[in-house]
Amino acid sequence: MVDVNDTAPDFSLPRDGGETVTLSDMRGSAVVLFFYPRDNTPGCTKESIGFSNAAQEFADAGAKIIGISKDSVASHDKFVAKQGLGVPLVSDEHGSACEDYGVWVEKSMYGKKFMGIERATFLIGSDGRIARVWRKVKVPGHVDEVLEAVRAL
Repeated sequence: MVDVNDTAPDFSLPRDGGETVTLSDMRGSAVVLFFYPRDNTPGCTKESIGFSNAAQEFADAGAKIIGISKDSVASHDKFVAKQGLGVPLVSDEHGSACEDYGVWVEKSMYGKKFMGIERATFLIGSDGRIARVWRKVKVPGHVDEVLEAVRAL
């Protein structure tokens, strides 16, 4: 599990639209990496729309935004089109980035235990080190809190 001041684990994964995103290519810029459980679910949709709506504010503050889940690129393409999203969504189908960032965890719903992605956000500084971590994210107000942290870098 990574924490503040750790070097952010690098990845090179496919994204919506067919391109590849490599984290280390973004050195020199702050990066907001938000992990979310699943495309087209209520909380994930609200969070993705929130980051999309604030994308210009993040860009003005010098940060790039990347959403990441285990959904396929095809699922991301549909999600982006349906919701009009404006942030790249990366597909971690094999779960390597989820494991590296410690967000693939045991969850419980209605008494059943299962493995899934814990909603979490990592603010990575321009030096490639983790500047801030939010785990077990609650969506309301989260985008604003992350934007304030970016502005404080």
